[in-house]
Amino acid sequence: MEFKHYTVMKNEAVDALNCENGKIYVDCTLGGGGHSELILKRIQPDGRLIAFDIDEDAIEAASERLKDYKNLTIVKNSYVNIKKVLHDLGIEKITGGVLFDLGASYHQFNKGERGFSFSKEAPLDMRFNQDADFSAYDVVNTYSESDLVRIFSEYGEERFSKRIAKKIVEERRKSPIKTTTELADLIVHCTPHIKSSVHPATRVFQAIRIEVNQELQNVKNTLNDVLDLLEVGAIISVISFHSLEDRIVKNLFKYHSARCHCEKNQMICTCPPPKLELVNKKPLMATEREVKENPPSRSAKLRVARCIN
Repeated sequence: MEFKHYTVMKNEAVDALNCENGKIYVDCTLGGGGHSELILKRIQPDGRLIAFDIDEDAIEAASERLKDYKNLTIVKNSYVNIKKVLHDLGIEKITGGVLFDLGASYHQFNKGERGFSFSKEAPLDMRFNQDADFSAYDVVNTYSESDLVRIFSEYGEERFSKRIAKKIVEERRKSPIKTTTELADLIVHCTPHIKSSVHPATRVFQAIRIEVNQELQNVKNTLNDVLDLLEVGAIISVISFHSLEDRIVKNLFKYHSARCHCEKNQMICTCPPPKLELVNKKPLMATEREVKENPPSRSAKLRVARCIN
C-alpha cells in the first residue's frame, strides 16, 4: 500500500518554530515527512534536524522523500527516549525548536491490517510500534471489566463504558474477540441507537489506541523532558487532535509560564522564574480551506511556547 499522509497545519506549525540556519531542530513525529521537509528547507545549509518515528512504514516513506537532505538524522525510536537519543548523538541542547504532531496518521488509519479503523476488517492491533508485543487484542481480551470501564471513560469519554465493558467480557468468555469489525459490531449492538454523525465505536477505539500506545503518559513525560533540553529562545510547537492531549499541553504550558505557584496565604514567593512564555494564549486551528481538503484537521489545535529560562 502506498504511504499516504496529510501534513496537518504544515505552515503554521513550522512558521511557529522561527527556523534559522545553523540551529538544531527536532521533529518528534516524522510521519510522512511533511513538517520535516519544510523545516529542512528553512535551515539550510548549516542547520540540523533530528526526526523520530517508530513506524517502519513512515520511516521508509520519509527516508525516500528526504533522501537529498544531508543535515537530517532519522531515528527509529520513540520520542519518549529523546534525552538519551540526543545525548548519544552528542547534542546537549535543542537550540532552535521541537515539533510534535500527535496521534495516528492517515496511513495508519487506512492501512487495514494495522487495526486502527472500525470500518475495515482487520486483527485488533493498533500499535504505532509494530515491534511491540502489546496490542489492542490484549486490552480487549485480558483487561478486567473495571479496567475496561476506566479506559473507555478516561480516554474515550464514552458515556456507555460500563455497558460496553460488560458485553466485551461476556462475549470473550465464549471466544476471544479478534477483529476490528467484531468489536465494532458488539459496540453497535449493545448501545442505544442515537442519531449522530459519530460512529458508536469511535470513542472506544480511541481509548484502546491510547492505552496500547500509552499516548497521554508519553506526551506528558516527554514534554517535561524537552523543557530540560531547550536552549533559551527555542520553541515548542505542539499539534494535538483531541481534548485529552490538548489539556495536557495546555496545562503544562500554563504551569511553566506562570510566575507564581505559591499558596495564597504565603507571604513571600519562593517560586523559580517561569521556564516558558506562551506564544499563542489560545490554540491556532486549521484554516477552512485545509479542513475542506482534509476533514480530520478540523480537530487539530496548535499550541506554541518559547523557552525563556
